[in-house]
Amino acid sequence: MHSFSDDVDGINKLSASYQQLKKEVNKVIVGQDEVIKYVLLSIFCDSHSLLVGVPGLAKTLLVKTVSEVLDLNFKRIQFTPDLMPSDIIGAEILNENRQFQFNRGPIFANIILADEINRTPPKTQSALLEAMQERQVTAAGSVHKLELPFFVLATQNPIEQEGTYPLPEAQLDRFMFNIVLDYPTYEEELQVVKSTTTDSSQVVNKIINGKEIIAYQHLIRRMPIADNVIEYAVKLVSSTRPNTSKAVKIINDFVSWGAGPRASQALVLAAKGHAAINGKFSPDIEDVQAVALPILRHRIIRNFKAEAENVSIEHIISNLL
Repeated sequence: MHSFSDDVDGINKLSASYQQLKKEVNKVIVGQDEVIKYVLLSIFCDSHSLLVGVPGLAKTLLVKTVSEVLDLNFKRIQFTPDLMPSDIIGAEILNENRQFQFNRGPIFANIILADEINRTPPKTQSALLEAMQERQVTAAGSVHKLELPFFVLATQNPIEQEGTYPLPEAQLDRFMFNIVLDYPTYEEELQVVKSTTTDSSQVVNKIINGKEIIAYQHLIRRMPIADNVIEYAVKLVSSTRPNTSKAVKIINDFVSWGAGPRASQALVLAAKGHAAINGKFSPDIEDVQAVALPILRHRIIRNFKAEAENVSIEHIISNLL
């Protein structure tokens, strides 16, 4: 059994580790503090993140840098229209003894960078589904367990529609956060250009390993949370569903589908994680609000009226908050 004092020490340690991780990542990534926070948060909460932004905003570099500061096995999968599910999970091959053996694909790593995930058809995108949900893959009738911790950090370019396949809703729902990257400020861009056009490169240090991450994940789940905070999270998610008892006017007017129960679970877990990285021993309503936007952003579907009147998802969510 874990005593309360152990958990208090654990949260202090987690908070300190988070600050160290951020400092290391910032050696390479300029600005993007919110983005780094959510990526690290999804790792501490044992979840996956989708990074959405135009090319050149260092989405891939960010994931690579995060994998370098964590002492974990990292693989990158570049999604293309001709990628097959077996290119991700692996395939049965005939070896020299004329026996079938399973050749593991790149999914067998701790951190998977699914680069430009919307470039491949749903058939291939769905190869990630079982791995993301059950932490295992099934090939030729055999189940292969993945090594823990396991995260998928996917990137997506929102501009191009040509030759892209929108992610199926079921897959989007598996991502805890939908993190939107914006252009850097003028000062940040100056710093980026100065640091990337010289001959020197930054060396980042490994801060924590897989064992510690798993311990932190269990610690976050053990955190006590008040009933009123859970009720607030569930009420918030319920209020996104149009034509139900909790729905408000803006939802009935502009939303065709609201968020499902997975959003409520994600809100509570991420609020615990958000409290922990800030050194708090129990989350409050502010923690739920701090993580609500990236959790709800991809789980609410606007209707035609919202698109016609240019009402953004962000506007709808901030109205609910």
